[in-house]
Amino acid sequence: MKKYFFTFLCFLCLVSAHAQTSKAKAKTRPADGYYKKTNVVQSRYTEYPPIKESDILFSRRIWQDIDVREKGNGTFANPQSRLIDIMMDAIMAGELTAYDPTPRKEDPTGDTFSTVFTPEQAFAQFADSVLVPVFDTLGNQTAVVKKPGEFNPDSIIKFRIKEDWIFDKHRSVFEPRIIGIAPMVKKQAAGEYFEEQPAFWIYFPELRPILATKPAYTGYNDASGFSYDDVFMKRMFNGLVSKESNGSNLRVKDYAEGEERIRESDRIKKELAEWEKGLWMPSKPKPEPKKSKKTKENKS
Repeated sequence: MKKYFFTFLCFLCLVSAHAQTSKAKAKTRPADGYYKKTNVVQSRYTEYPPIKESDILFSRRIWQDIDVREKGNGTFANPQSRLIDIMMDAIMAGELTAYDPTPRKEDPTGDTFSTVFTPEQAFAQFADSVLVPVFDTLGNQTAVVKKPGEFNPDSIIKFRIKEDWIFDKHRSVFEPRIIGIAPMVKKQAAGEYFEEQPAFWIYFPELRPILATKPAYTGYNDASGFSYDDVFMKRMFNGLVSKESNGSNLRVKDYAEGEERIRESDRIKKELAEWEKGLWMPSKPKPEPKKSKKTKENKS
């Protein structure tokens, strides 16, 4: 009898231990905060209204460089949500297409999205190549292959955007529309670094649905609820104009250096603002010519 009682007691202990283990496993993970942030993750972007060529009264294409080291651009380099990490994750997952920036006959500027990069080709643009020895089963070196090194996201300090400033007379709206964005890298050859150039181009309308679901940390208010799409649509960044459309295809640095480049960038931006202002500001009436005293005396 005592034997059966002891067996039954052991059985109860095992059942109790199993129940406690199952309960521990079923326990939900504690919430990281007192409310769940879903307003950005579940958000959707708003598409641009369609526009007809016949409704375009004015159009100017410009290229701007965004330096993430500037105080107003720190959002793009925030470790919690880096822009380059968002782009690369989407490219490697097949959600986003990268385009080769190399100029060609059919694409002289290299930014018309003409040649597709594979995800591996896009990734290889960031990491310097390293030589890796290949060994056989006996441990003898048989060859040396070139492979991309590790990618450091902090090395991407600039992004270039290509955009059109358009006045739509049908809606009476003057607005910029971003066409493409490219992370900038410095290429190395023969131990020397060349000027910064695009690693690849991304078609911005394809990127917007992804940016709309990614939070952007823009300041000290964690409840601001801004997404990366908001940052671009609301123009919450500082850019330096590197080129504007012109007949000679000149870049700003081709005719301006140092502080002159900054002044030229400001001039181009001011020119666009003045053009829009001129649409709505009434033209000043011409002053009437003053009548001379002789004319008054003759009339009298």
